[in-house]
Amino acid sequence: MRRSLAAVALVVVTAVTLAGCGKPAGVDGSLTNGWPAIGEPKPFVPAADTCHETFKETGYLSSYEPVDCAKKHESETAYVGTFADGDVDSNTPPTASSAAMKAAYAECAGKAKEYLGADWRSGRVYLGMVLPSTDAWSGGARWFRCDLMETVGKDDSDFVAREGSIKGALGGSRALGYTCYAVTLKNNSVDKMTPTACTKTHNAEFVGVYTAPDGAYKAPTSGTYDAYHKACRSMVAGWANVPNDGNTVYRYGTIVTPLGRTEWERGNRGVLCHIWLDKKNQTKSLKGAGTGALPIN
Repeated sequence: MRRSLAAVALVVVTAVTLAGCGKPAGVDGSLTNGWPAIGEPKPFVPAADTCHETFKETGYLSSYEPVDCAKKHESETAYVGTFADGDVDSNTPPTASSAAMKAAYAECAGKAKEYLGADWRSGRVYLGMVLPSTDAWSGGARWFRCDLMETVGKDDSDFVAREGSIKGALGGSRALGYTCYAVTLKNNSVDKMTPTACTKTHNAEFVGVYTAPDGAYKAPTSGTYDAYHKACRSMVAGWANVPNDGNTVYRYGTIVTPLGRTEWERGNRGVLCHIWLDKKNQTKSLKGAGTGALPIN
């Protein structure tokens, strides 16, 4: 009975209050004006110059937790770009081999060079791209992240959990740059390329990265390798400061390392070039050495 009476009293009080409700001073009585417009919701966009514990190719807002670059981490975002709406399908993120993705990759490669101090392919670094999830994409997200990871070595692409920013790692002292190698052969082919300081005994040295002509990927043939060696010999000539002719540069060996189909299809047609001296071991860099200083094979 007490609960029922309370309900009746509430109804009566409410009715009386509404009946006697007047317009407060300074209020015009309209409920549709004087309110700020609600802005259009904007998709989440990650930040550059941030580090992350692990690298993943899909960036979810729920797992976006940048860490202090001084602490252990696997990847570092060098740049965040935006796909143009007219260049991509509105329903799903672009595929790895699409024109839009290749353009984004080229943009990432240029920004990575600025961030590192040199072409990322010239050292123990990998350039990865992170895209929004499918749900985020359908909600309007159009960003792409350019992440850099330190790798174990030229022949071991596992990522290193590093401490400290990777920025500038290929400039100046080239902390992560490829340098010299002690090369051993087996059945007339390279068996091992053991990295070493150029002040230590070595018979090969990294020269630079040759970018092969664009086109559909084809498995390398002997003719392909001949073209790669020729291009790398030209790079050796400029790098070592010797004439690019048959009397000089063609008398030095070269080791070439194409980066493979997966890289090719995302726009990276790089070939790593090395000068190879066979049994003519050195204990210094041959960069800029000139004709008189280079041993002849």
